[in-house]
Amino acid sequence: MISSHPLQPKLRRLHLSGMLYTLELRVEQATQEKLSPLEFLAVMLDDELERRDQNRIASQLQASGCNPSKSLSQFDFLSAPSVNRSYFTDLATCTFVQRHENVLLCGPTGVGKSHLVNALGIEALKHNFKVISKPTHRLLMDLNTAKAAGTYHRLMASILKCDLLILDDFGLQTLPSQAIQDLYEIICERYENGSILLTSNRALEEWGEVFEDDLLASAALDRLTHHSHTMVIQGESYRQLSRRKEALIKAKST
Repeated sequence: MISSHPLQPKLRRLHLSGMLYTLELRVEQATQEKLSPLEFLAVMLDDELERRDQNRIASQLQASGCNPSKSLSQFDFLSAPSVNRSYFTDLATCTFVQRHENVLLCGPTGVGKSHLVNALGIEALKHNFKVISKPTHRLLMDLNTAKAAGTYHRLMASILKCDLLILDDFGLQTLPSQAIQDLYEIICERYENGSILLTSNRALEEWGEVFEDDLLASAALDRLTHHSHTMVIQGESYRQLSRRKEALIKAKST
């Protein structure tokens, strides 16, 4: 039992108790492969570093709002022929985050936009970037709620300071005037200071309608689209395709 291992108290004091999970396996490996003491220590330290990285990513993943089940490897590129796999593989290196560039995805419902930005958010977490991911209207509702709770400035600071902000379903719902002002401030303050990943069912030329003010829209969109990667995804809803496939399989089985 790990809890009764004689090394457990010492490793706990050193904050290395995770080493116990692979200790017996590595001792057996060291015996079989005749590892030197330094080689054995190096293997154990690699295990500990990997465990800490996994714990860090799991913790940050939960805090970020990203869905762990929607990674790039789980995206069905065959069902989305208009999506360039190599293009998103390149984005997954997260150099666009380092350069404070934006990624804007437009297209109809169900073509995989949310899955793709979520997957890029997961990749950013792996690169040790801080990520916040929420539907646009939900993020702005949270800011409004934070005003009443007295936590508005703290929440806004976290939104402005994170390395990557994912705004899903931009323009899907009508926003109240204060939410529009908050959105404008977020876009302006993050300009050339942090990346935004954004999805929208609206065509790019319709985005100005979200702000209900031509001057405000022009200023916000000018910053949002500058230093940006823009992609329009075409195709039929993946959910509808899946529904028809399921119906066909059921029909064949009966």
